[in-house]
Formats: sequence, structure tokens, C-alpha cells
Amino acid sequence: MKGKNMYAIVSTGGKQYKVATDDVITVEKIEGEAGSKVELEVIFLNDGKKIVTDPAKLAKAKVTAEILEQFKGEKQLVYKFHKRKRYHRLKGHRQQLTKLKITKVQATSRAAKKTTKVEEPEAPVAE
Repeated sequence: MKGKNMYAIVSTGGKQYKVATDDVITVEKIEGEAGSKVELEVIFLNDGKKIVTDPAKLAKAKVTAEILEQFKGEKQLVYKFHKRKRYHRLKGHRQQLTKLKITKVQATSRAAKKTTKVEEPEAPVAE
């Protein structure tokens, strides 16, 4: 049951999202094809027992997501109007979006544990 209540807050596209494993979220466009994997920046982590906000520890944390699709959002209308000046402008805009499925929320990366071996300094060679 490890990771049952684990969630993270990640930052992408200037916004923050609360995610857990198997969540599907819609974010601003991230470069990549459907099916490719991306890593998101972790700014907060809760593993069910403790909360981690220390940037040094969060550097080891990792949230991996898979791109499900790239698509355009609904049309947003931008209307400008000046009263009694015969001025009005109507423009439409459709934001480029990416649908992500969170595949893994990991507190520490396994590669970091393997590379933390303590190397003993070599003894000086007497000539």
C-alpha cells in the first residue's frame, strides 16, 4: 500500500497542478508526440506520512507523465468595447493544450541512490 495517499504538486506552463498516479490532466502545450514520456517539475510532495517542501530533497523527486494527445481547447472570445465611441472588436482564440496521464509519482529517483557511493581516496604512491 506504499504510495496510496501519495500526491505531488507540479508546475508546468506557469500553473500548478495537484497530481497522483493514474490522474489525467490537461495542461498548456508540451512539446512531444502522443505516447512519449515527460518529467514534470515537483514543488511539493506528500507521501501520506510526511510533507516535503525542501528544494534539495525535491530535486530528487520525480513525476513522470505520458502524453495522451495534443489538441486545441474551446474557442475563447475576446471582445473590446468603448462606450459611445463606435469602437468594438471581436477576436477568437483557441489555446494549444496537451492531455497528460500521470504514470509515476516517485519520492526519490533510483539513479540518485546508486550514484551516492562513497569513493575512498587513493593512497599516495611513494616513489
